[in-house]
Amino acid sequence: MFKKSSPVATIASKKAVGDAAEDRALAHLRAGGLRLVERNYRVAAGPSRRAGEVDLILRDRDGTLVFAEVRARSSSAHGGAAASVTHAKQRRLVYAAQRYLQRFAALPACRFDVVAIDGERIEWIRAAFDLSD
Repeated sequence: MFKKSSPVATIASKKAVGDAAEDRALAHLRAGGLRLVERNYRVAAGPSRRAGEVDLILRDRDGTLVFAEVRARSSSAHGGAAASVTHAKQRRLVYAAQRYLQRFAALPACRFDVVAIDGERIEWIRAAFDLSD
């Protein structure tokens, strides 16, 4: 007889998978010349806003601040990892980025990238969306 996974074990397993995907994405971005600034930047929910998180915040060689979302799927079936970055998810990322940018006296150039991992395939989508999307 098989035992069902406990909710705590399932959450821990998902976290481990997510952490491994972020590690893989970070290595890929570093190989592309980016430098890590912060990992898992979180903001609390605001008035009529859900909480937000940015997986990776990095600096590109030209000084651009990069807010990167990492998405991983075991395969590209059902649209794949990139397709899972919905408009609602983009809004939460933008909200978190806006909160992060409040620490700067002069706003740096910035962009939103997505690192989509489908099985063994990794795709870095630069400027995947912007504030107007």
